[in-house]
Amino acid sequence: MDIVFMGTPDFAVKALEKLYESGAHNVKAVFTQPDKPKGRGYKLVPPPVKTLALEHGTPVYQPQSLKKEADEYISVLKECAPDCIVVAAYGKLLPKEVLDIPKYGCINIHASLLPEYRGAAPIQRSVLDGKAQTGVTIMQLAEGLDTGDMLLQKAVDIGENATSADMFDILAELGADMLLETLAALENGTAVPVKQDDSLATYAHIITKDMCPIDFSKPVFEVHKHICGLSDAPCALCWLNGKRIKVYRSEIISREKTEAQAGEFVGGKRFDVACGEGVIRFTEIQAEGGKRMKAQDYLNGKPVKAGTVLTSEP
Repeated sequence: MDIVFMGTPDFAVKALEKLYESGAHNVKAVFTQPDKPKGRGYKLVPPPVKTLALEHGTPVYQPQSLKKEADEYISVLKECAPDCIVVAAYGKLLPKEVLDIPKYGCINIHASLLPEYRGAAPIQRSVLDGKAQTGVTIMQLAEGLDTGDMLLQKAVDIGENATSADMFDILAELGADMLLETLAALENGTAVPVKQDDSLATYAHIITKDMCPIDFSKPVFEVHKHICGLSDAPCALCWLNGKRIKVYRSEIISREKTEAQAGEFVGGKRFDVACGEGVIRFTEIQAEGGKRMKAQDYLNGKPVKAGTVLTSEP
């Protein structure tokens, strides 16, 4: 098939890689978000998808808006004459004029079991909410937000200690394999579209930095899933003696209520903290001004006194 690929972050890279490696498809163009300034020098950094596309000599287009710049980019798409447009975490809605161009339509790799978790942050929200499973849905794009017919869906388990970063990697690999399976089904006429039940739809709203502080008054399961869901970014936070600590990974040590107050350090050589019910163990942290490390290594260098209380604000 002749393919136009639209995607931006690392999640989309695996799917584009598989398209190149398959030998069955010709990627005629890649659309991605504009380069963005990063770091102290605000140097413009290209999206990961752009970097991969240029390595393969594929033309790259970076419109600010497909709607506002429709005349220019719709003509580009029509010249490409794609059999299918593949979308993976592109970050922009496609206007109807674009949806109507390809022979097989536009398909999207969405990292949830639709109609659950439509929207911007399905992976993080599924972990934050303590779900036992998530998955990938390959869907036909329509004008609504993740409302189109489903072409293929597969589920995976979310381990108790799995972070959003872990699930990103797992789902990116799964989605890439499912993409090739779906393209083959479209080409040979075996794809069967299934309508979503809108009454079961939920929305995965965007993750914001104001969600980062840890509320130790909550039960340990909720605290643990908060840490897992925000890792690696924007990352759960707390404060120890007025200094910020990022918490990347944790484990549940006990679900039983203790006599210690919420947020109280109850470990010795282990970074154990009391919650409203239960005890959480930090296993990977980053102290203010320091590097990411094992929590036990941090305590070896900077022991914390028993009874010290960690807080959700400075």
